[in-house]
Amino acid sequence: MTTSHYIAGHWVEGQGSDCISVNDPALGQPFAELMAASVSQVDQAVAAARSALPAWKSTCASERAAFLRGFAEQLGQRREALVTLQMRNSGKPRHEAEIDLDDAIATFGYYAELAEQLPSKNRTVPLAAPGFTARTRLEPVGVVGLIVPWNFPLVTSAWKLAPALAAGCTVVLKPSEVTPLIEQAYGQIADALGLPAGVLNIVNGKAETGAALSNHNGLDKLSFTGSNSVGCQVMRSASAQCRPVTLELGGKSAIVVFDDCDVDQAVEWIVAGISWNAGQMCSATSRLLVQDGIADALLQRLQAALENLRVGNPLTEEVDMGPLTSQAQWLKVASYFATAREEGLQCLAGGHALDREGWFVSPTLYTDVPKDSRLWTEEIFGPVLCARRFATEEQAIAEANDSRFGLVATVCSTDLERAERVADALEVGHVWINSVQAVFVETSWGGTKGSGIGRELGPWGLSAYQSVKHVTRCLG
Repeated sequence: MTTSHYIAGHWVEGQGSDCISVNDPALGQPFAELMAASVSQVDQAVAAARSALPAWKSTCASERAAFLRGFAEQLGQRREALVTLQMRNSGKPRHEAEIDLDDAIATFGYYAELAEQLPSKNRTVPLAAPGFTARTRLEPVGVVGLIVPWNFPLVTSAWKLAPALAAGCTVVLKPSEVTPLIEQAYGQIADALGLPAGVLNIVNGKAETGAALSNHNGLDKLSFTGSNSVGCQVMRSASAQCRPVTLELGGKSAIVVFDDCDVDQAVEWIVAGISWNAGQMCSATSRLLVQDGIADALLQRLQAALENLRVGNPLTEEVDMGPLTSQAQWLKVASYFATAREEGLQCLAGGHALDREGWFVSPTLYTDVPKDSRLWTEEIFGPVLCARRFATEEQAIAEANDSRFGLVATVCSTDLERAERVADALEVGHVWINSVQAVFVETSWGGTKGSGIGRELGPWGLSAYQSVKHVTRCLG
């Protein structure tokens, strides 16, 4: 795959110095290679987006909505190929890969509807002062850079690409070098739909390509999803140019289980929160806070549930959990297993890599984990669950909030008044009550504290790519 970059409406060969090896994590073997984009090609992509901006932002909202619906339809037509690629390159079980695709389709459809409503958002503003009239315009912010992660390719890019195009922005998209192939579908769809050249550009690469894009002075905004360490670098480059950013970063989220909760139901929610995508989620509820009265029974059943999860190759087996997506992540999770042994943590399940080909680890549960343990405080990005007990509602809230992150949380209780009260007290961006982590495009996504800046999805996702202009006119 040499023509892996989509610039100004054309597929071009990479001219960078990095060769990207695309791996099947269930086998631990590469199945494709591509050359990264050069810094010069990043320049070309930004220039193409800049050139396409005037015409694209002037298109009527209904025309942009039609393109977005075209993206949704074309994704559906490519269903089996995209699901299979998601399984092969990311290691996701089929049911997870199918949900990813459905999420992307729904996102494009939702923002098509919001795009059609844009003309009604430009309105007259009533003024208290006589002799003046004013009106508000919502305008596209301009050329935007989109840098997306490897844990939810296709999905995270849809969350950014759809509202950006709906707003009238032009885009340079950089996929992760770990999962660079599936986002190529967006370029193929742009070709099939006749999207004007330069409106969407895709450049693949490693750190050099990402830095060239995030530092580029031709961007008007950057939206980044990924690690906190890289997010800090993105903020530094943005601050040098006073450029707006949206950052969706890490998490160390809590799931709070009260003793009035049905044990079997709670176990289902807990397992889903730590094993989905093999725990490679910024939203993984990796800190379990369980009330004393239910703790022994719940931990016993949770141990059995984790040990009974079917872990394997999603292309050849019926599995509940696939491998970790990269060798680097596999080594990182293994290092936390070693840290747990050094700290003397009590391991009820897992705690080791699996002795088979590919990058597999066991679903893991540690209990009575001290609050100063690295495993309690740091984002692991793997199926590693740490549990602590609590006595009172106040203690549960305090311990859940005692984190430098604030992305999501889950509350489990049959006392719905209490559950709502606790949800309101948690310092996070999204809370689930008695549920798995169902994410709907109409709701918002983003966090507080070290989990990022801004919101995606819902109307907030669209407004992230808009600027507000007021026009005031003297009537005299």
